[in-house]
Amino acid sequence: MKLLLKSATIIDETSKFHHQKKDILIENGAITQIATSIKKPTGYKEIVLENLHVSQGWFDTSVCFGEPGFEERETIQNGLETAAKSGFTAVAVNPNTNPVTDSKAAIEFIKNKAAKTTTQLYPIGAFTKNSEGKDLAELFDMQNSGAIAFGDYNKSVSNANLLKIGLLYTQNFGGLVISFPQDNSIALEGLVNEEKNSTKYGLKGIPSLAEELQIARDLYILEYTGGKLHIPTISTKKAVKLVKEAKKKGLDVTCSVAAHHLILNDDEISSFDANTKVLPPLRTQKDTKALIKGVKEGVIDIITSDHNPIDIEHKKLEYEKAKFGTIGLESFFGAVNQVLDIDTIVKCLTTNPLKIFNIPIHSITVGNKANITLFNPKEEYVFNKDHISSTSKNSVFLDKKLKGKVYGVIANNKYEIN
Repeated sequence: MKLLLKSATIIDETSKFHHQKKDILIENGAITQIATSIKKPTGYKEIVLENLHVSQGWFDTSVCFGEPGFEERETIQNGLETAAKSGFTAVAVNPNTNPVTDSKAAIEFIKNKAAKTTTQLYPIGAFTKNSEGKDLAELFDMQNSGAIAFGDYNKSVSNANLLKIGLLYTQNFGGLVISFPQDNSIALEGLVNEEKNSTKYGLKGIPSLAEELQIARDLYILEYTGGKLHIPTISTKKAVKLVKEAKKKGLDVTCSVAAHHLILNDDEISSFDANTKVLPPLRTQKDTKALIKGVKEGVIDIITSDHNPIDIEHKKLEYEKAKFGTIGLESFFGAVNQVLDIDTIVKCLTTNPLKIFNIPIHSITVGNKANITLFNPKEEYVFNKDHISSTSKNSVFLDKKLKGKVYGVIANNKYEIN
């Protein structure tokens, strides 16, 4: 692979070329030259794109692919191709497959399926066997086979003692525990955020309290045990405050927010469109503002797509019967780019998650591996089904105005440019 990127504005706080417009020469998967102007050498492909910006390759820490077991929702191959087109050079894949990814063999199966792809797949192992919340899964064996963290996707650890044991045990090998923030004894059969809109539209509510109680409990346990805890997809103003206070205490806690929680609120449920049924539910405008502030202040470390493909048979139903979840890879950048500056977005997709999940950082520097996302932050468009590469089309952003186009990625000595 021999490429010349022309007039690329570099967004990379770890590079001396941060905020500079440069030409970048790439050969055999490595950056060989960065300069103001480079003449195209013989045999190189020149890439000239409007308002080209580049950063380190983006890493999405919460992605679901159906395979194995739910291939009708998404396969690993198509999922990784979609991720590449959406600007992601790496994704962490959740264990909500069938069978659940809760063993060494399951981790190895997924890794083998993703060999030699442009976008790197990092498996998340289940925290408990079959994600049932009863017994710890094979955490140490899974980490040795390539699992980068352990969590039961969208399922909280209701047994406080199990979380305590898990946090103590994973310290022996530096494991990262993911604990979904929802107390099910409060959430019960809720469908949407419990507020005036849930009452107005006659839909069962999930109170903010369900999230905040669980986070408070988990943080108390973390303070007692030590260890590393990651709280995914927080969605309330109080949740941001709880994490901020825990970090001030010096606890090793990190958290993420889903892109849709930064943009949309529970006014969306007025349509009764099941694509708006997500977990945690869309909250209030007050919560959305607090989440954006939390990202800007560095309380929230990571932004994720929380990409969760659901086939039409389980999504195009009455609101009560439809499954929770929205796809998010293709719409990710165009959504968050409306409410956050580029530097913050890139930091929440590169240096922050890579450090937390202990994955190598590839700065845009001569001699380094070329692991690069290409994008244009200015282009505006209305998101529709033509923009979707996923097998499932359940996007909460359908027919929404977005700002920012992804051109593609360069990674693993390959490139995918739209």
